[in-house]
Amino acid sequence: MSDLILVTGASGYVAGHIILQLLVRGYRVRGTIRSLTRADEIRHWLEKAHGASISKEALDLVEADLNSDKGWDTAMQGVRYALHVASPFPPSIPKNVDELIAPARDGTLRVMYAASRAKVERVVQTSSTVAIAYGHDNLSGRVFTEKDWTNSDHPEINAYAKSKTIAERAAWAELAKLNRAIEWVVINPGGVLGPVFDKDASASVDIVKKLLDKSVPGLPRFGFPIVDVRDLADLHVRAMLDPKAAGERFIATGQFVWMADIAAMLKTHLGARGKAVPSRKLPDFMVRLVSLFDPVVRSQLHELGKVRNLSSDKAIKILGWKQRPLQETIIDTATSLFAVGAV
Repeated sequence: MSDLILVTGASGYVAGHIILQLLVRGYRVRGTIRSLTRADEIRHWLEKAHGASISKEALDLVEADLNSDKGWDTAMQGVRYALHVASPFPPSIPKNVDELIAPARDGTLRVMYAASRAKVERVVQTSSTVAIAYGHDNLSGRVFTEKDWTNSDHPEINAYAKSKTIAERAAWAELAKLNRAIEWVVINPGGVLGPVFDKDASASVDIVKKLLDKSVPGLPRFGFPIVDVRDLADLHVRAMLDPKAAGERFIATGQFVWMADIAAMLKTHLGARGKAVPSRKLPDFMVRLVSLFDPVVRSQLHELGKVRNLSSDKAIKILGWKQRPLQETIIDTATSLFAVGAV
């Protein structure tokens, strides 16, 4: 009988791709979701992506919420490895930063203690590059590595970056307090793009969606370090299995790319479907003007014109990780958005 793997946040974009890769490799998967009312929907789009039916023996969906202790001990029963992917990623800015920090931090610790009680061997936590490369004033020529941490007290840090940083730091600090030790590994991805399963995919995919559906009138000088969701899922599995991964952080991202570069790839390779993609670059003063009326733009204004470079050399050298070309990621993202009717 194959090992049983727990994946938290099974309704999520990254978790869905991880589940698919685990199923293909012959593992049994138990996925946690906040409410079982979504179980049939999640199973449906996973089966569609998988290209075959998925038995309940192969994929078991159970109810467990990061905000509650209920369900976590049951979810961990019989599990060898746990992949803790669930974390809040808001479509808009929360009024209270604790709306993100509490479930991110407390939920991670709930997963940790439940895993320890159930004698799980290893947990892989999905953190983010926002827990590494933010809150630093001098970016010129700097390349961030796993040794770096975001300064969560910096005035420009938003609620999401603060929640991811605090949750990861809390996990590393709490490990020594467990009655039974477990192996802990952290993956820190950049902006995640790649094929989507349904219309409600991920906040990060909105970057491409907005370029395709005329939601943005032009191209501001915003940029992101990008990772393909399929490569990210592969790295999670590698981190789950490789003995050398225990106790380590791994940055998961490729090259930094400007929105203008993403737009250019879409226009070049999508033909008629890429005609709506803007090509006009927005000057900084116009973006600042828009920010006076748009709270989402205002919350990201400090990122205007900034380049954050991160190195994934550690994952490449230690775990043998590989990434596909950026252009493939961008075009596959767009193609899938058309396929599910999101655009």
